Amino acid sequence: MADNQQQKDPKSNKPGKKGPPPMPMRGLAISFLAVAIFLVVLQFFTNPSSAGKDMDYSTFLEKLETGRITKADITHDGAGNYYITGESLDLNESGSTQFRVDIIMTEKLMEELREQGVNTTVKRPKTMLTGILLNIVPFILIFGIIYFIFIRQMKNAGRGAMSFGKSRAKLLTQDKNKITFKEVAGVDEAKEELQEVVDFLKDPKLFQKLGGKMPKGVLLSGSPGTGKTLLAKAVAGEADVPFFTISGSDFVEMFVGIGASRVRDMFEQGKKNAPCIIFIDEIDAVGRSRFSGIGGGHDEREQTLNALLVEMDGFDTQEGIIIVAATNRPDVLDPALLRPGRFDRQVVVDPPTLEGREQILKIHSRNVRLSDQVDLRRTARGTPGFSGADLANLVNEAALLASRRGADFVEQEDMEEARDKVMWGRERRSHVLDAEEKKLTAYHEAGHAVAMYHMPECEPIHKVTIIPRGRALGATMQLPEKDRYTQSQKRIEADLISFMGGRAAEELIFGDVTTGAHNDIERSTMIARAMVCEYGMSKKLGPQNLGSSSQPVFLGQGISGSSDFSEKTAQLIDEEVQRILTDAYDKCMKILVDNKKQLIALSEILIEREVLDFAEVDAIMKTGKLPDAPVAPAVAEGASEEKTDSVEATATPEEDKA
Repeated sequence: MADNQQQKDPKSNKPGKKGPPPMPMRGLAISFLAVAIFLVVLQFFTNPSSAGKDMDYSTFLEKLETGRITKADITHDGAGNYYITGESLDLNESGSTQFRVDIIMTEKLMEELREQGVNTTVKRPKTMLTGILLNIVPFILIFGIIYFIFIRQMKNAGRGAMSFGKSRAKLLTQDKNKITFKEVAGVDEAKEELQEVVDFLKDPKLFQKLGGKMPKGVLLSGSPGTGKTLLAKAVAGEADVPFFTISGSDFVEMFVGIGASRVRDMFEQGKKNAPCIIFIDEIDAVGRSRFSGIGGGHDEREQTLNALLVEMDGFDTQEGIIIVAATNRPDVLDPALLRPGRFDRQVVVDPPTLEGREQILKIHSRNVRLSDQVDLRRTARGTPGFSGADLANLVNEAALLASRRGADFVEQEDMEEARDKVMWGRERRSHVLDAEEKKLTAYHEAGHAVAMYHMPECEPIHKVTIIPRGRALGATMQLPEKDRYTQSQKRIEADLISFMGGRAAEELIFGDVTTGAHNDIERSTMIARAMVCEYGMSKKLGPQNLGSSSQPVFLGQGISGSSDFSEKTAQLIDEEVQRILTDAYDKCMKILVDNKKQLIALSEILIEREVLDFAEVDAIMKTGKLPDAPVAPAVAEGASEEKTDSVEATATPEEDKA
């Protein structure tokens, strides 16, 4: 960080020398209140008016002459006034009473007191200051309590009513939890973009010698968990400049104009510490499009957005402040915020590739005791589509599973179980299936496995299980070889055939169908409709885009209900979708009929074993029985090197029983 940052007193951070904790505000107020009550009580008991009953001066002289005054204390109040407090006998002399009487101090009165033998004492006169203090101090204490309870708390809540418009941006230091680009993996392109920003801040002359200017802003967009905030932390660790961080929701407040004021104050702090970086997380909370279409607008948010637009690129814009923002909803941001000059660079942080997932697993497993048999490459292959946060969760779950079974190291089986748990849920071995349901589920999953095995275009089988997991009664899992970013028509049609395996096996073996293929049919219909309407894979309709009903409704778009094609075209779409699904079902049924013995053998062994890996499935398909010796897990023999980056799992969903 820059040298102009405020440094803490090192004496205040010395370990082992902690001072006494400060007294809480409530305890301080209670202490003041107790002192005030004590002084009031003391004033009451020391008040002369409470020393006895007031007596007339004539009555006092009469009792003095008759000898009924037994005790007299003469007191001077400091203002020239004298009074006597004492005791006098009643008429029947059965007892005495206390009295108080104002007197005129004379020598005759003193002589008469001596003649009557009255026990007389003279007390020191009270000063006026003592009386004033005894009467005013309790009120001062009470007002002090009100000050500490109300006024101080009002100031501390938001640092005062006049400081609502102050920015809540925090200045990060490099003292704790420093993160660098070495600890960020799987997002190499984003790291390169941000590394240029860091290099520019460290040595601006290197880029300015050819006339280049410092970028105004960098927008990081991507799915949740892909590492956008982690990249920003790495920039803070790499850049030797002040780094301010704030959330987009911190600008939004219930008071009008507070958001815009906080934006201005944030940039004022940035100008004082320029060059610097300001990171705004979840910027879509304040940067949503101002053209809402329906539902009206939000004046407060628009004012905040306008202030942000002006500060980033307006008349009074100053160089040296770089805005780094993160969002997972770039489609909702205002176009004025995305134009060059404000966010000059828009970096898309995609989910990591196969190589990236392996690197991320290595980073998260550095502090985990892994066995030598753990193959992180295999785990990375089995986690396509996982984000960095998902992979961190997977490693943590594997460590917890190994700890739960009392192992010294995390084994490959722990990694596999953790992956299955994260993707499909935990095994529910307590959910016991009866013999009929277990047999039905086994044939359903065996139908998927046989169809996949005999379709070269399908991904290799990873595992077949009939143990309930999550909401599924069973699952057939596939394991891709490498990343693939496009899908051929033959591969999609092969996937449709494998999806129909469960329903076709039920009809072939039992002559009846169940609701277990609900998820398979849903996915197949969605893919078939996408083939016709989006991918142009229908010969009748040709290569044209006919829209998709899965597009989200946002900002008043897509709610009219009208389509861009005629009713005749809609009928053709339905016919083509039905044809694709029917052809896939017929081809799947033919595969199962031709390999019925394999289907039966696999189902019977699956009922007994409950879980089969690819090596066991391969042996059953070739010999009709399990291998004699345990076989190490392997991928399909001769599998193609061009495998898609998508794990498929055809599951039998659990249906509620009436």
